[in-house]
Amino acid sequence: MASLSSSFLSTKLSPNYSQNHHLFLPNNPNLKITKRTSFNIQAAKVPPGVELPKEVPKLSKPLLGFTNTAEIWNSRACMIGLIGTFIVELIFNKGILEMIGVEIGKGLDIPL
Repeated sequence: MASLSSSFLSTKLSPNYSQNHHLFLPNNPNLKITKRTSFNIQAAKVPPGVELPKEVPKLSKPLLGFTNTAEIWNSRACMIGLIGTFIVELIFNKGILEMIGVEIGKGLDIPL
């Protein structure tokens, strides 16, 4: 059983309470803080008839797909591409859409 207390539920401050802990409290001079509240959290019980596995399956690390390494390299490539786009727009003084032939600033020419 885990015990959890929250600064959002705080209602009493000790004399040595730091000013930095007041960040989450509203700036209301009428707010009277009297006591600290805490509560316990318990995990839900398994429904009747459900059996837990006797051993944890041993899985090998995936080589392809959404792995941590693939996502890190994907984000790095995205950052490089975004910076490259900014550099190209700065050099040519045009946006990417204008460079590929999309007219900018005239709205969509869709007959209604």
